[in-house]
Amino acid sequence: MSTFKAPRGTYDLIPPDSATYLAVRDAIAAPLKRSGYGYVETPGFENVELFARGVGESTDIVTKEMYTLTTKGGDQLALRPEGTASVLRAALEANLHKAGNLPVKLWYSGSYYRYERPQKGRYRHFSQVGAEAIGAEDPALDAELIILAHDAYRSLGLRNFRILLNSLGDAICRPAYRAALQDFLRGLELDDDTRRRIEINPLRVLDDKREAVQKQLVGAPMLGDHLCEACKEYHEQVRELLTAEGVAFEDDPKLVRGLDYYTRTTFEFVHDGLGSQSAVGGGGRYDGLSEMIGGPALPSVGWALGVDRTVLALEAEGVELDLPSATSVFAVPLGEEARRVLFGAVTGLRRAGVATDFAYGGKGVKAAMKAANRSGARLAVIAGERDLAEGVVQLKDLESGEQTAVPLDGLVEAVSARLG
Repeated sequence: MSTFKAPRGTYDLIPPDSATYLAVRDAIAAPLKRSGYGYVETPGFENVELFARGVGESTDIVTKEMYTLTTKGGDQLALRPEGTASVLRAALEANLHKAGNLPVKLWYSGSYYRYERPQKGRYRHFSQVGAEAIGAEDPALDAELIILAHDAYRSLGLRNFRILLNSLGDAICRPAYRAALQDFLRGLELDDDTRRRIEINPLRVLDDKREAVQKQLVGAPMLGDHLCEACKEYHEQVRELLTAEGVAFEDDPKLVRGLDYYTRTTFEFVHDGLGSQSAVGGGGRYDGLSEMIGGPALPSVGWALGVDRTVLALEAEGVELDLPSATSVFAVPLGEEARRVLFGAVTGLRRAGVATDFAYGGKGVKAAMKAANRSGARLAVIAGERDLAEGVVQLKDLESGEQTAVPLDGLVEAVSARLG
């Protein structure tokens, strides 16, 4: 037995469960690929300042949850706790916004890291698929991204998720609301950390999940009552576009995403079957983030959906994905000559696009057939010296037990016909 274990709060993806995670990633990415989003991949670590500026120095992510390190050269780096800041940094560095075709539409998939108290649905290492549309201010773009996430979840068979929607205003109307909220919050009985947050980013207090805090927030001023006319009109257009496409949502005036960079549209996908960790994904508009990290003004919008959270949501609804078998054909050689010939036949089947495995290790026929059944293959290809002398192999249906001889040189065609 190994003396090493995965670090606390992390998990390994191993077969057969890993096939479900891959299927979820593919399902989330599929509508993005059909909508003009190109794939981007960024490093697993970035300069600490990128997240301090972009995510927000007052957020728990930056103050408590980032994994940071100092390189031998003295650089301060952090394992990426989220994807948006990294993707925007990569787009700016590559000057994608100068190519003349805005918005720049990108999607990504990867692992992210936060030092949190491990519990079901909340890990220190987690997987997300995300999408960003950079460089355009358009309600249709906000609606597009919400619809793409909605359609991805529906394609997986999920039905019991809800979309929460709110507007966080912009640089014009948010300051007056911020001042009104600060006045209200200063009159509450709160701990020192929360009081410091009131001065830095009071909206984050609304996101506090503690019951003792939430009870005191009854009667707090709502941002929706302070929106300027431009933000009201923008938000109404997003709502109308979603409604026109049959995408149901719930207006949630208290919805505040946990990152500082959001403006205007903000949304969250929640699943009530997951208990306290009900969010499966979310996002919103972040019109000022590019300038925060040293770029030009580039209004943008995006989201990230948790792959592990989505898998838990599927389990909560009892949804089983229709996953293709990892192996369709299993080859069983009887003797050394058959081993050589069937190895070549296996290579030919694989090159023809048929998922094929082989009885390695010199197994006897009984053990080899057990391995064939365990593989999930539908067909077994069996050959001995007599078969080879006649130029045939035996093709056995592992479900019905039916076995027929087929020409060795026609094996690919025979297998393809059987598998349909």
